[in-house]
Amino acid sequence: MAPYGDVTAAAEEYLRLFHAENPAAGPVEPRLREVRAEIGRTGTYTHTPGELVFGARAAWRNSGRCIGRLYWRSLRVRDRRHVRDPRQVAAECVEHLRDAAPGRRIRPTVTVFAPDRPGAPGPRIWNEQLIRYAGYEMDDGSVVGDPRYAGFTTMLRKLGWPGGPGTPFDVLPLAVSADPGPPLLAELPGDAVLEVPISHPVHPWFEELGLRWHAVPAISNMCLEIGGVCYRAAPFNGWYMGTEIGARNLADEDRYDLLPVVARRMGLEVGNDRSLWRDHALVELNVAVLHSFEKAGVTMTDHHTEARRFLIHLEREERAGRTCPADWSWIVPPISGSATPVFHRYYTDVRLSPAFAHHPDSLELGLGRAAPQGW
Repeated sequence: MAPYGDVTAAAEEYLRLFHAENPAAGPVEPRLREVRAEIGRTGTYTHTPGELVFGARAAWRNSGRCIGRLYWRSLRVRDRRHVRDPRQVAAECVEHLRDAAPGRRIRPTVTVFAPDRPGAPGPRIWNEQLIRYAGYEMDDGSVVGDPRYAGFTTMLRKLGWPGGPGTPFDVLPLAVSADPGPPLLAELPGDAVLEVPISHPVHPWFEELGLRWHAVPAISNMCLEIGGVCYRAAPFNGWYMGTEIGARNLADEDRYDLLPVVARRMGLEVGNDRSLWRDHALVELNVAVLHSFEKAGVTMTDHHTEARRFLIHLEREERAGRTCPADWSWIVPPISGSATPVFHRYYTDVRLSPAFAHHPDSLELGLGRAAPQGW
């Protein structure tokens, strides 16, 4: 928890922002007096429902690595600040996944659990995302599944998870804790995990690869920081941009590394870099992902459309007199970057508040590289 003075200063900064952008909330001074008094008594304060909703939306607006912020005002905020027990947190995460994808239409959603308070840390979700696939380390050094989560999978198995069927796409259980001890492990029910089988509009052999991917990218190890209050458990999702799956998750050498497999099935010369076999395979893999989500009726965007939308968002923010943080290396898509309009300009990369922030220990924990003290 931030020191008393820091909480007060952060609260005042946020409340002035909130009242400036929400005139219907009335003058800020009475609210500042309330909050100063509450901080004096307890060391922290409680956001009103309106302050929480705007804070979560502004945190998305301030997320410099996200290209899809045009719709930041549409973020649905599930206020679950009364929930602290790991079993209830896990149950609400399941409801989040169901609620975020009605009729396969993905809705930007955040669920906010109990915040950290002096002497009473809030709950935390160990997983990097609510849905991720296991990575099983084999005796020969290979990995079945997602290599990124091999360490996390090993850690969960040490904590008692028996493992799944052993396929490349076994869904990991949630690990949720509310104290320094070992976490609760909770399996995600099948109806909460919307998945899309990957096929191709031209190459029928794509289905033989047995590929699939989940539809709701719900990040769960970032802290929602609003005006000096830290919500360590606040899973949030938008919808996927095709390249996140087709050019990274399925294509990266340290992930599923499917480019050589796809290239060989296409009959490409993989031994000669000048044949650009990786480029050909990468395009077809991305075509397959976009085709599959469209065929399944699941919300997804492509990088060309989203690049144009981002520039609309940027223009709106500048017109409103606000700085729009953007990290060029994340905003530019990982495929055909120079063919998109976001490639050809520079951005201001600053950290603004409210924010979704990575804490170093959560990053390490989500990959199974560290464990909290006390277990």
